[in-house]
Amino acid sequence: MFFALKRLVHRTLMTVLRLLAKVLSIPRPILFTTAGSSQRLCAAIAQMGARHVLVVTDRGLIGLGMHEPIVAEFARLGVDTTVFDGVEPDPSYTQVEDGLALLKKNACDAVLALGGGSPIDAAKVISVLATNKTTVRKMIGFLKVRKPGLPFYAIPTTAGTGSEVTVAAVVSDPETHLKTPVIDPKLVPQMAALDPALMVGMPPSVTADTGLDALTHGVEAYLSRNATVETDRFALAAIQLVFDHLPEAYAEGNNLAAREAMAMASFYAGLAFTKTSVGYIHAIAHSFGAHYQVPHGRANAIAMPYVLEFSQPKAASRMATIARTLGLGEGTDSELATQLVEAIRRLLVDLDIPSHLEPLRRDDLPTIAGEALKEAHYNYPVPRYMNRQQCEGMLAAMLA
Repeated sequence: MFFALKRLVHRTLMTVLRLLAKVLSIPRPILFTTAGSSQRLCAAIAQMGARHVLVVTDRGLIGLGMHEPIVAEFARLGVDTTVFDGVEPDPSYTQVEDGLALLKKNACDAVLALGGGSPIDAAKVISVLATNKTTVRKMIGFLKVRKPGLPFYAIPTTAGTGSEVTVAAVVSDPETHLKTPVIDPKLVPQMAALDPALMVGMPPSVTADTGLDALTHGVEAYLSRNATVETDRFALAAIQLVFDHLPEAYAEGNNLAAREAMAMASFYAGLAFTKTSVGYIHAIAHSFGAHYQVPHGRANAIAMPYVLEFSQPKAASRMATIARTLGLGEGTDSELATQLVEAIRRLLVDLDIPSHLEPLRRDDLPTIAGEALKEAHYNYPVPRYMNRQQCEGMLAAMLA
């Protein structure tokens, strides 16, 4: 009885969020695509009047020299650059504040993110902190950014997070290590470049992890109670692209066509879930990442089949539609939903993703379940709600 009442409260809250998403204007970035699009974006940034750009990235990309063509192109265009490479996986409030200090020291008038989800999320928050007299902690939550940020642009170097199109940035509390979201349309970049030439050097494991993050976004967006006709189109397109092209991007890292297709999959999935939000897969993955530093996409991938099996009684019809879109065969909705879960499991095997989480400890299950349920129930319009006992049972199945 108590769980039924809580479920009613959560569904009411999700209905409010759905109505908010309908009336809230969410911008989309001007998009540059194909090999060389990153240079074309630099030209556009110069045309927009930027004179000193803060390039937000990480040390791994600096070591690969991926920032050098960008810096050189800006120099050719007469635009100064300052590079902030202090972003680490799951960027913290402290890293964001360090980037802001560097921006102010050099009087930068625009921000460009170069990298995966972590640099893009950090850059989003840096750009709005530069124009708002507040702190990261005070911006956590929904619609707490008062003024537009500095002109902000993005060049993703991975194909998975969709951060280049979403209204959210996830940053970690340095005290609790929990991931906390800043959610506001003002975080969407003005322009973004999906340049597959920057993605060809991505290691196979990163290709798999980030690509499966895009798949999770597409699947959870499609199964969301807040899905719309528009988000369904983007979500199904993303799912199809991942199944068609992630295995070849994983096996053939230099395949530009596969890389570009995966970049578009990430973009489409981002367009979908920024309106629908996500679900239990992400809630569990966020807790895995906070406790064990598991890459986000990999954590999503491990949790995905288990969550889909739990969701199937309420989501069989829409899971079956995904299965039909992928050409998985014929049958009842329940049969096709089961085939979808099995197809995802086969994909994970092909990409060398384990079916269990090695670091997961039985003693941690109550804490992880509590964190995941708290995140999901107050943020995500999931198709079927689970209680603490069900969540701990699911997590136990993921023990190595």
